[in-house]
Amino acid sequence: MAKKTAPLLPSSDELLTQFGDRLRVARLRRRLAARQVAERAGMSAMTLRSIERGGSGVTIGAWLAVMQVLGVEKDLNLLAMTDAVGRELQDSRLPARTRKAGAQIVVMSIGAAPQPGLAPANGTAVKKAKPASAAGDWIKKGGFSNSSSLAALIKAPPAAKKKR
Repeated sequence: MAKKTAPLLPSSDELLTQFGDRLRVARLRRRLAARQVAERAGMSAMTLRSIERGGSGVTIGAWLAVMQVLGVEKDLNLLAMTDAVGRELQDSRLPARTRKAGAQIVVMSIGAAPQPGLAPANGTAVKKAKPASAAGDWIKKGGFSNSSSLAALIKAPPAAKKKR
C-alpha cells in the first residue's frame, strides 16, 4: 500500500484540475475516446478519469503516459525551467567580488550595482569608482569630440583598396 502524501494547497489542487482539463481538451481535439487513450497509456479508464479531473493521487508517470499518447510530452520539459525563487536564493549566497580599478577598489555586488557610501550586507566598504570624465579620456585621445562624430566614423564605408 502506498504512503499517504501531504495534502496539497487549494491553489495546487486548482493547478492539477486545470492541467487535467487541458489534457481532456487535447484528447477531445484529437477525437480520441477515453478508452483508447487509457489503453495506449497502459492504464485503466478509471485512472484516466482521475487524471482528467486533476487527481493528486495519480503518479506523475501516469500523467506523462497520457501526455505521451496525446503527443504533448515535450511540454513537461517546461515545468520549473525558470526557478526565479531558487536563483534569487542562490545569488544571495554568492560572495561580493572585489576588483581593482586603477588605485581604487570597486566592490561589485551580484544582482544590483552598489551605491557609493552604502555598505553591502557582507560589511565591506564601497569606494567610488573613477569619475566619468576620467573614464571617457579614451574618447579625447582618439580624436573624437562627441558621440555623433564617433557614430559617423562607425557608419562610414571602408576605404577602397587600390589594385596594383
